[in-house]
Amino acid sequence: MAIVGAGLGGLTLARVLRVHGVESAVFDLDASPAARTQGGMLDIHEDSGQEALRAAGLYEEFRALVLPGGEATRVLDKDAVVRFEQADDGTGGRPEVDRGALRDLLLGSLSEGAVRWGAKVAGARALGDGRHEVTLEDGSAFTTDLLVGADGAWSRIRPLLSAARPAYTGVSFVETYLRDADVRHPVSAEAVGGGSLFALGAGKGFLAHREPDGSLHVYTALRVPEGWADGVGFDDAEAAKRHVQGHFTDWDKSLRALVADADGPLVARPIHALPVGHHWDRAPGVTLLGDAAHLMSPFAGEGANLAMLDGAELGLALAAHPGAPEVALAAYEKKLFPRSASAASESAHNGVALFAEDAPQPVVDLFTAHP
Repeated sequence: MAIVGAGLGGLTLARVLRVHGVESAVFDLDASPAARTQGGMLDIHEDSGQEALRAAGLYEEFRALVLPGGEATRVLDKDAVVRFEQADDGTGGRPEVDRGALRDLLLGSLSEGAVRWGAKVAGARALGDGRHEVTLEDGSAFTTDLLVGADGAWSRIRPLLSAARPAYTGVSFVETYLRDADVRHPVSAEAVGGGSLFALGAGKGFLAHREPDGSLHVYTALRVPEGWADGVGFDDAEAAKRHVQGHFTDWDKSLRALVADADGPLVARPIHALPVGHHWDRAPGVTLLGDAAHLMSPFAGEGANLAMLDGAELGLALAAHPGAPEVALAAYEKKLFPRSASAASESAHNGVALFAEDAPQPVVDLFTAHP
């Protein structure tokens, strides 16, 4: 069996299979595990990500990675007035962990050589009878009797099952970091607090969280046209800062500092999503998981959690039906489609609330109704 993509979902699948005595080959485009940073903090949900880690036999190791106090949440308006605040008393069900540390935990749980690094997929084709040939960009190829696309938003495996492509959601992020925040950026550190910050106004805002190393990881969010980032010039960090700050001229100085004082480059992250309810007809020998199956906006915090749950449930289904992969794939997809449709709908709904004309009130209402 071949798994394309060594993200959290693909690695969870490989780990759960190994727990049940099945080895798999994982192919990833990165040259090594350290080829690029893995992003910031993730809140791992009780009913999805944590269940996946239990199935992988890694729950206790995961608990050791949790950032104490990371579930604290603050909602501010553009004048930096606190509109909602919730402390982390240690009883919450969504502990925060660093994505890179979680990925390292999963990688370390696999057999040596399970991941084939530097294997960038160029395309795949069906050979019949459930077999597929996967071509790599270096010109080599391999065949497999069971192919899993865990290769993210722009999956090269998805076209075997679906013609759908991610569409721009109307929101773009600009990613920045403030290093050693308590010492070097105390005003920003105070604004963010000990966990996550939502500072919101009409069509824009700052989404930030504290990292285990004391950094602040900030996403400046803007409702802007597709291609907006192409005209900003992000190769010039100071010019990009001025451009982004221009969207917040009437915002409190402590919030504008989240961009003005950023350390290092600014990185544009346009947000894309597949259609809510994306699904496909059963095709022999191939399936998808994670963003390849149900890319959604990040406004419900479900993407990584669902990818891990997908991987765990697919692994469990395959282990429960040895020698009958089609039975396993059909059982997996029967649960996958309604679960991912519900999460994608919630994420889209939350995105409307985050950037509403009267923000942050709709978000305060969400947190008040569902603490």
